[in-house]
Amino acid sequence: MKRRRSLLLLVSCLAVSIAVAGLGAAAAEIRDARGRTVAVADASRIVSIGGAVTEILFALGLGERVVAVDQTSRYPAAARKKPDVGYSRALSPEGVLSVGPSLILAVEGAGPRSTLDVLEQASVPVVIIPDAHSPEGVLRKIEAVANAVGEEEKGRALAADVAADFAALDAMVKLLPERPRAVFVLSASGGAAVVGGADTSADAILRLAGVSNAMASIKGFKPALDEAAMSAEPDAVVVMQGGGQVLDADTVFSLPAFAGTPAARDRRLVTLPGSYLLGFGPRSPRAARDLASALRPGTRLPELPARPWSMEKDQ
Repeated sequence: MKRRRSLLLLVSCLAVSIAVAGLGAAAAEIRDARGRTVAVADASRIVSIGGAVTEILFALGLGERVVAVDQTSRYPAAARKKPDVGYSRALSPEGVLSVGPSLILAVEGAGPRSTLDVLEQASVPVVIIPDAHSPEGVLRKIEAVANAVGEEEKGRALAADVAADFAALDAMVKLLPERPRAVFVLSASGGAAVVGGADTSADAILRLAGVSNAMASIKGFKPALDEAAMSAEPDAVVVMQGGGQVLDADTVFSLPAFAGTPAARDRRLVTLPGSYLLGFGPRSPRAARDLASALRPGTRLPELPARPWSMEKDQ
């Protein structure tokens, strides 16, 4: 009960402060990914939920407006110095409201819904950003973020650069003579591997890299049957760098699902940072290019043009 009273008091105080700050401001009406029309009058204090959303804000030159981020926001380094409001799918209203946001940008899937409802009751605009795993989806994401913060022109410039990077990626991948088969492993425990099947971000990045998903016969992220994984004969296994689980070559290739596969025989394990690989933000063409190169040893792929927002190394 005490926690509920504290939360209600915080909501009431924040609603008053936002109302006062917004006096005289012309609110922009934004249509978000849930089909709602959201009035945004003040984008000076943004809570960014979703690694790609945060990357876009910084790529637009708006890092100083970001007052807090979620745990998936790992790039650029400046984002990691912002207050952390928790995991994107397990947000608490107290944590988000404690930083006094004037606007919340949250990628599709953020929540829980009860937290979003409390935030909306606090009169803080919550704009849900679409999260499709495709070149077109990335460009829509950039447009949605830029429109929500009133930086349409900067958004168009960023989208043009990213579209050019996707076009360059597509051109180089089409010239590659081979199409290796790979499996993306999300996690492994108890001797079972959870892999990325069709309709996943893992499947989408493999396809962008000109790679066949050896587990495309299943849908979503699911445990792989040992026989199915072995019969798929992957040439390589792709895993994420970071996270709470170590997936090195010894761990992965000791799993029954991959014993005896071409990947295990050649010990072909490719590791890339998780948010870079699966985030589907401005750097996704570069992630796909790096994946394409790593899965084709001996093939030299051209680098994509240098961009100011892509110069840092992931950590």
